Amino acid sequence: MEIILYLSAAVAAIAFLILVINLSKTLKSVDNTLDTLSRTVDRLEGQLKDVTAETAELLHKTNALAEDVQHKTEQLNTVVYAVKDVGSSVHNLNHSLKKVTTTVASQVEKNQYKISQAVQWGNVVKQLVDKFKNDDKHKQAADTPSSGVRTKALPAPAYKNNEA
Repeated sequence: MEIILYLSAAVAAIAFLILVINLSKTLKSVDNTLDTLSRTVDRLEGQLKDVTAETAELLHKTNALAEDVQHKTEQLNTVVYAVKDVGSSVHNLNHSLKKVTTTVASQVEKNQYKISQAVQWGNVVKQLVDKFKNDDKHKQAADTPSSGVRTKALPAPAYKNNEA
């Protein structure tokens, strides 16, 4: 029975040795994995620093752009208000022109007879003025011979010898 004891102690020792060898391999594998993980984390840390710096720069640019957009929006609001005022002015001008047009049209309708009489009297006066001008021209032409225009001499009356 002693042999069984020694054999069981030897089997336990061999099992323990196999366990230690497998545990050693596992620990080396874990060690390699942790080394790889450590190097990866170091590289990620460096990349994160670069990304953080770029993000900070992008944030500053974004803030500057937001301020610029805000400033331009305020300027654009001024232009929009000015255009709105111009639109109101044009609307008021159109309204005033409509009133004036309506007033003139109603006055023309009221005084249509008087207007037609005034136009007729104006035509009569114009015709009289034109007639007097034409009469003056004919009168002046008859009184003074025009220079450069040849006048034809009238033939002298023929006398008979007895009568002279």
